[in-house]
Amino acid sequence: MVSVFGFSQRKEANKTVKIKPKAEFVAELMAKMTLDEKIYQTVQFTSDGTITGPKSGDNFITRIKQGKVGSVLNATGAKETREIQRINLENSRLKIPLLFGHDIIHGYKTIFPINLAMASSWDPKAVELAARIAATEASSAGVQWTFAPMVDITRDARWGRVSEGSGEDSFLGIQMAIANVKGFQGDDLSKNNTILACTKHFAAYGAAEAGRDYNAVDMSERVLRETYLPAFKATVDAGVKTFMTSFNEISGIPSTANRFLIRDVLKSEWKFDGMVVTDYTGINEMVAHGFATDEKNAGELAMNAGVDMDMVGGVYMNYLKKSYDEGKVSLTQIDDACKRILDVKYDLGLFEDPYRYSDEKREKATIYKPEFLEASLEVAKKSLVLLKNNNYILPLKNNQKIAFVGPLVSDEYNIIGSWAALGDRNGFATSVKEGVTNYLKNVSNVTFDDGVEISGTKRDWMQKAIDNAKKADVIVAVMGERENMTGEAASQTNIDLPGIQKEFLAELKKLGKPMVLVLLNGRPLTLSWENENMDAILEAWWPGTRGGDAIAQTLFGANNPNGKLPMSFPRNVGQLPLYYNHKNTGRPYLGLSDSEQKYKSRYTDVDNSSLFPFGFGLSYTNFDYSKITISSDKIKFNEKLKVSVDVKNTGSFDGQEVVQLYIRDLVGSVTRPVKELKGFEKVSLKKGETKSVSFEISSEDLKFYTLDMKYEAEAGKFDVFVGGNSDTNRKVSFELVK
Repeated sequence: MVSVFGFSQRKEANKTVKIKPKAEFVAELMAKMTLDEKIYQTVQFTSDGTITGPKSGDNFITRIKQGKVGSVLNATGAKETREIQRINLENSRLKIPLLFGHDIIHGYKTIFPINLAMASSWDPKAVELAARIAATEASSAGVQWTFAPMVDITRDARWGRVSEGSGEDSFLGIQMAIANVKGFQGDDLSKNNTILACTKHFAAYGAAEAGRDYNAVDMSERVLRETYLPAFKATVDAGVKTFMTSFNEISGIPSTANRFLIRDVLKSEWKFDGMVVTDYTGINEMVAHGFATDEKNAGELAMNAGVDMDMVGGVYMNYLKKSYDEGKVSLTQIDDACKRILDVKYDLGLFEDPYRYSDEKREKATIYKPEFLEASLEVAKKSLVLLKNNNYILPLKNNQKIAFVGPLVSDEYNIIGSWAALGDRNGFATSVKEGVTNYLKNVSNVTFDDGVEISGTKRDWMQKAIDNAKKADVIVAVMGERENMTGEAASQTNIDLPGIQKEFLAELKKLGKPMVLVLLNGRPLTLSWENENMDAILEAWWPGTRGGDAIAQTLFGANNPNGKLPMSFPRNVGQLPLYYNHKNTGRPYLGLSDSEQKYKSRYTDVDNSSLFPFGFGLSYTNFDYSKITISSDKIKFNEKLKVSVDVKNTGSFDGQEVVQLYIRDLVGSVTRPVKELKGFEKVSLKKGETKSVSFEISSEDLKFYTLDMKYEAEAGKFDVFVGGNSDTNRKVSFELVK
């Protein structure tokens, strides 16, 4: 029996049918839909799978049978999604397929490093590959939509969700955002191994006051547009199909009801043609914000602002029809929301074959492919950042007696990090201990001891670890956080190593042995004591399924670390928020003596610089930069400036260096940052090799929001900096002239 839209019972056999072009098909479908059916397309409910927020308390299967659901959250697996889709189609008058969404943040089953770690690679191609593999695995398990990338600019390490983003800089964030969208969506959404990307959180969630999750944000439109919106805009230009609103308010208006953001900027100014979904119960929460009188009023505010789908809250399902009857929302708004949702379902090919993503054979053949696991290893190796390496203690030597200690040395559970989707935490992910064993084969000269817990105060195992460390040539301490200490709802005022880990390090330090600290964590930590007392520090973040192998291969020199920090590390928590591209102020601190610098913008109890600056990262080799050369000391608005530098590998290892270009606009109609990243290139150099690296600068790179809020460049003088991190003082100058 064939339905009015060409669906037949053959769908169970994954047979596809040809349908009309999208505009015609969706228009004809909507003409047959009742108002209730249109409203129910805007409703998303969660299955009983992964919990990513407060439970709605409703039976979503019952709602599906009633035809009241357009999308399902957290249902995974080809078998489960196929069955839910079958129930939906059998009870749907017009046979409109469901859309299945899940948080695929840094991998589905094969888990890659957390996003902050992948940003440390400064390698967009690696990030795109990770997203491509995640989409391939997730799509084979019936998932068609991920809620990533998170493109929030984050400058406060107290905020747990820094782990999900790409750090403090808009330029770097743009490159990572585009790479993620390309990876998830591919070049054709109708292919069954691509999924919808979702840019989040719109907007400025990363600027939550005091780094406290869900907290308020207050900023000028200039700061919003210059710092926090560019990565969002870049994903629109890259073709992203969905957006998610943020939990926070901006200057008194919750993002979920922010008409300026959603209708004026996103849909009108940027011409975004996809759909907008709330974050989990975001509409309901406007009552607690004190912005809506009740849930019905909240739904009206959200629909009027341009929100197309209600995630889990049930507000649109329960109240939108009544709001329409009362004239509080218009049919035009409901139609627009419904059309945008149907459009993305069409783009995914769901109207041709609603079961195309739910194929158990493909799922079995796809999950954990060997090449996926190998890619996870390679991306992890690119993401490690060497923060310190005194006296070239690293790489380690195979014949050394080494004591591996610390609460994370044998850990498989935490190493894949937070928001790790369906990644297997026990018995599959590679621990550091397993990685070292895999690499060395013979570990007769190596010991492994936890010593202490991650956050507890138990000292029962400490002495055994110390005793083994006494016999070693070098001590490697593997320390850090539990995976749930970062991520959503994981803000902290203390970002030191938790528990008694530092006390354990101090006891080990008394042995007088060379010490290496390997960090497994999801945010920048305060490491002043560790930096003073450790001989080497390797920031491994949460490196994913093959993380232990990546760490071991790096420690023993099979991989030369080449990651660079996407966030500044503070000396103490009192410096936060901290970021390299700050303003100079009228009384800039220049790092001179107290008597010369008393009345300057500074803290008096700590060095005002970051402990490790944005863009910083060492290698086992050394890189020397030549003097910067420029093609001219003056350019016009229609001309380009070429900036060149020679980089030489002067050390004993082949390596990679991320060459970074920064610009400073010396005088503007509004004040400008002391530096802004405008380009970078990762170059591979064999020992002794020199390569020339060149960048082009045009007036487009010099634009900002001027005094009258025009986005344009202004004539004037500029400094250009090129080096290995944001602290570089190597510079030349040029002038932009009319």
